[in-house]
Amino acid sequence: MTEAAEARRRLEYRLYRDMRTTCERYQLLAAGDRIMVAMSGGKDSYTLFHLLTRLVPRLPFRAELIAVHLDQVQPNYDGSRLRAYLEASGQRFEILREDTYSVVTSHLPESATYCSLCSRLRRGILYTTAQRLGCNKIALGHHRDDSLETFLLNLFYSGKLQAMPASYRTDDGRFEVIRPLIECAEAEIAAFAADQAFPIIPCNLCGSQDGLKRDAMADLLAQLERDHPHLRSIMLNALRNVRPTHLLDREVARAWAEHGRDGAEAREHHPAAPTGDGKLRLRVVD
Repeated sequence: MTEAAEARRRLEYRLYRDMRTTCERYQLLAAGDRIMVAMSGGKDSYTLFHLLTRLVPRLPFRAELIAVHLDQVQPNYDGSRLRAYLEASGQRFEILREDTYSVVTSHLPESATYCSLCSRLRRGILYTTAQRLGCNKIALGHHRDDSLETFLLNLFYSGKLQAMPASYRTDDGRFEVIRPLIECAEAEIAAFAADQAFPIIPCNLCGSQDGLKRDAMADLLAQLERDHPHLRSIMLNALRNVRPTHLLDREVARAWAEHGRDGAEAREHHPAAPTGDGKLRLRVVD
């Protein structure tokens, strides 16, 4: 095996290992699951689908994957290579066609951010499809960097501490939405997608807009990490290491107290370990 091939193998294994650990930690997969994998045609959804097709056959129980892609009738859209990829995978899939592009562009000025309306329309179509296919879970390709950027957006612009959970139940209670890549680094996903030469479909809606607040958050993280290596990994650890007693939300502090989460119990969940000198060192998530 060449050095390049070995590097590709190690990269795939790291992503697979991290995704598998997330699935185990947050119990994202269970016996009898029928999981709709939302395939946008971007690097994240391709990586998610690829890794899930490796993980699901190794589970100690039966689960089923169904890939679903939505053609939103965007200009210059060509989904032929994505279709060929899904056909070659041997997995069950569907490709839907709904003109959400015209709806978004006709209802919003060019200066507006398209993401919110586009997401709501796409989500409604995917939920309807999941119901028809008998799926109980919907897998999305959000990764670690998405979660950190969302956290900063909410902190700076919405006045709340909120990131992206590994899973949540939809408001109507019909589906569990899971994010198996939520602890995976975007840079590694991008490198893996390039190595695999996935047939990426560009987004001509939000992907073509400049000056988005989310882009500013990504730039901020990149700038900070130039001076502080592993910054994103440390921030991810922070999302697992919340101290409600040191925040100002009385409702959260009350719920924490009612569940008996005292200092001794909290220390069991602290992502640090004693070293030989008796000090604590943060376990950096690679």
